[in-house]
Amino acid sequence: RIYDAKMPKLSERISEFPWPSITENLWQCGFSRIGTILNESECSGVRELYENDANFRARIDMARFRFGKGEYKYFRYPLPDLISGLRRELYARLHETANEWMTALRLPGEFPDTLEGFLQRCKEHGQVRPTPLLLQYRAGDFNCLHQDVYGEIVFPFQVIVALSDPATDFEGGELLLVEQLPRAQSRGHVLKLSRGEAAVITTRYRPVKGARGYYRSAIRHGVSTITKGERFTLGIVFHDSK
Repeated sequence: RIYDAKMPKLSERISEFPWPSITENLWQCGFSRIGTILNESECSGVRELYENDANFRARIDMARFRFGKGEYKYFRYPLPDLISGLRRELYARLHETANEWMTALRLPGEFPDTLEGFLQRCKEHGQVRPTPLLLQYRAGDFNCLHQDVYGEIVFPFQVIVALSDPATDFEGGELLLVEQLPRAQSRGHVLKLSRGEAAVITTRYRPVKGARGYYRSAIRHGVSTITKGERFTLGIVFHDSK
């Protein structure tokens, strides 16, 4: 069991985060810190899952595919309760903003109120494989800039949760976000997340207000080189994969 019985339920702790300011940051920047979502015990529990391959459907060697260096594993269904709960509760907080983004960008599709409804839509388009993942980096590892798009159905946000302590467990390994501004140079952001801290980022692009309405601004994310130690990260992608 990964849940810490001393901690509030996920629905309660997630409701305490400053969602109006998180939403505003998403509109303005395409990402936002959420806050500390897991305690040290829960972070350790999630990290320990990595050693048991029965928890996962696939292991990816990043160097083999030239994604970077390091490895990650995709969870299999049924997801562990903590991972499933985070995915469900965070989706519930983000789907309204996701719909507002689709309207602003004049894109088709409306995201259902519940994660279950959204995953049913993924299934109807042949996307049935779970995408939440655990990533492991050691000294010298890194993750190239990329976007996590696994099929026709794409939720515009994903959440990253740091499971290691940058003060004691590793050095380097910052979360990188690079925005390709139309007819301009790229804009970069660097986030160093504390253990248990979560950030929500744009999966593919964000709406930016221009003179003739909103336009798409593409954002990719990655991880800078780990210079010392070991870094574990939980990635919560909401759409399933083909």
